[in-house]
Amino acid sequence: MVKALTFFDLDGTLLNAKTELDADVIQAIQQLKQNDILPVIATGRNLFEIRHIIDQTNIDTLVSANGTFVVANGKPIYSTPLDKAVIERLTTMTSTNGDAYAVLNHAAARIDRLTDVARNCYHYINTPVPIIDPTYWQFNPINMMLVLTLPENDERYREAFKNELAFYRQTPYSMDVVVPNGSKQTGIKQLLALPEYQDLPTYAFGDGNNDLSMFDVVDHAIAMGNADDHVKDVAEYVTTANVDHGIVNGLKHFKLIS
Repeated sequence: MVKALTFFDLDGTLLNAKTELDADVIQAIQQLKQNDILPVIATGRNLFEIRHIIDQTNIDTLVSANGTFVVANGKPIYSTPLDKAVIERLTTMTSTNGDAYAVLNHAAARIDRLTDVARNCYHYINTPVPIIDPTYWQFNPINMMLVLTLPENDERYREAFKNELAFYRQTPYSMDVVVPNGSKQTGIKQLLALPEYQDLPTYAFGDGNNDLSMFDVVDHAIAMGNADDHVKDVAEYVTTANVDHGIVNGLKHFKLIS
């Protein structure tokens, strides 16, 4: 029987600087399971991007694509794809502005064209550049997009799609784009609505902007030592950095592992 749930962001949190799992983190995840505590991945990434992490940890409950695709015990329970008409307008705007975009779902990612900003983005997140296919979104459900642009352009996109899309600046080169209520909080609420997970203690580890909504819905919010200052400010506890045993130290602080 599950005694508690622990939600883990990936980049800058569960993963190290090489976007990989350290051995002590894998061991900590296994100890959580032995202690009847459910580890849950809560990430802006999509399932196809993190198969190796799922395989290494045997985690089968996930809040992915910034809360717009949720899996419980290996089975999808929630999905909120973007509206095709809104996607079309956004792709037109990126083209007009000289930017690129990527579309993503649980199965794949595609990019419309390759720009310097796009190259820099995928290098920054240690991920191969997706296949170029500007028509993919027309024939497949899309849970999330990336606008591959620099921060000085953010506001024009937010204003153009106010109340229609949510934008999260996640890297110096990209914004995550989801439905207006798309967030880790929304995805976590879908999971916590399941009978087996109601009224259990909840913990969350994160470091970035898209973790703030997650912090609002759990009992205990833990910021990584490498987190942005405004993320640390709202956390109950600040652990060490992701490259300095932050996950292990945080779990030990709350006595979730020994």
